[in-house]
Formats: sequence, C-alpha cells, structure tokens
Amino acid sequence: MTASLPSQTKRQGFELEVPTLELQAALYVVATPIGHLHDITLRALGVLAASPTLACEDTRRTRKLLAHYNLPLTNKKLLRYDDHACEALRARLCSIIATGEPVALLSDSGTPTFADPGMKMVRAARRKGLPVFAVPGASAFTSALSASGLPTDRVLFLGFLPRKKAQKERLLQSLADCGATLVFFESPHRLPSTLALLARCLPHRQACVFREMTKIYESFHSGSCASLASELAASKPRGEYTLLVSGKDDKKAEEGG
Repeated sequence: MTASLPSQTKRQGFELEVPTLELQAALYVVATPIGHLHDITLRALGVLAASPTLACEDTRRTRKLLAHYNLPLTNKKLLRYDDHACEALRARLCSIIATGEPVALLSDSGTPTFADPGMKMVRAARRKGLPVFAVPGASAFTSALSASGLPTDRVLFLGFLPRKKAQKERLLQSLADCGATLVFFESPHRLPSTLALLARCLPHRQACVFREMTKIYESFHSGSCASLASELAASKPRGEYTLLVSGKDDKKAEEGG
C-alpha cells in the first residue's frame, strides 16, 4: 500500500507568544521539528529564547528556526556541536553551565542523541554532576511508530544500519528471531540495497517505509519486506527514510491488533 500527503500550504502570518522562562544552570536537550516547522513545543521555544548558549549540530538550521519564530540572536552564542565535536568543546559547555548559565543542545532536527549528536555531551554533563533536562518534542523514531500500525509494546531502535553490506546482512540475520518491532533510519542511496537484504533475510515480515516525514513530499509504503523491495526497486529514492519491520511471528501486525 502506498499513500502520500497533499502539499502543505504556505505558512500564514500569525503571532505567537513565546513563554518567558527562568532557566536554571543546566543542559537542556531540546527536540526540534523533523520537517514541518510548526512541530515544536512552546516550552522548547521558551528554552531557546532564554538560553544564551546554543550548541547546534548545524548553526544555519538553528538560525532558520529562530528566525521563523522571531527569536532574537542578540547576545546569544551559537556553537557548532556535531559528531566531530572535541572534548575541549564539551568541557567548555560544561564550564558555561558550571558558572551559572543554561545551555541548549540541538541536533539538525528531531531529538538529540537519537542517531544524532548529543550522547557524549549529556554524558560529560552527568559526569560533572550538572543537571540535564529533556525538552521533549518531535522524533522520527516515535512519529513513525505512531503511524505505522505495527506493535509498539516491544521496540528495538537500531539507528542507522552498518554501511558495509556484509555487516548489514549479518545484523539483519541475527534479528531473525527478534520479537520486537525494528526501527531504523536509512539514507536514500542505500535504501534499495537495504530493502533487497530485508527481502532476503526477513521476506515475510510486515514493514513500513516512511519518506520525508512531516514535509511537503511525505510518503508512506507498507507491505511485506519482499513486496516493498519489489515495489520500490525502480524508484529513485530521495530524502530521509525511516523503516519499520514487524517482529517474528507477530500476529498483531497482520490482524490490526
């Protein structure tokens, strides 16, 4: 089965009152939209407005988000924090918190640490005895689960699968007896080979493929791993993909339980 959403209309002008928050000196792990810029909480906007230091995976994306909600950049430091961030930067951010200021941690989109940078920063803050607070919101992981129709009582999140085909195949084969719903991300240029491996290793499992969630060209495909591999073989994958595969002998996936 394939479904797609109609194009989003252009944002209409509106005034939004961002709450004024008094933050304690802590690391705030802030979830940001995975696509649609309206998918952000009022608390997240308040934290971003009140934090003098923002540790961002991509400062350009963060500037765009702040501009969308008219949050001023005056007296605000945007520091790039990505997968290659060094220990010295983590020490600097911890020092900022230790001296009495909050720091907001953001990834490009979604919730930091879910296949995104942030885990080492959270760990560094915890080791220093500094408070860490989650500011929950958008996540491709939970969004895909909620719209998949697959069981959510037992879930195994795998992030991005290994790049090398042999390693990826060994991992999928090792999950043949796993009873949990599998969730992972995949890049467009590796999607066809991954679907082919799923068709070979888990051919009869029910699966869902989400593309560009919450964005203009969002689409959804569902069926067995074998049928999806065949259906999407001729397509030209573009965008970001979230894949879900039902657990072994999971009757709920087929019965709609």
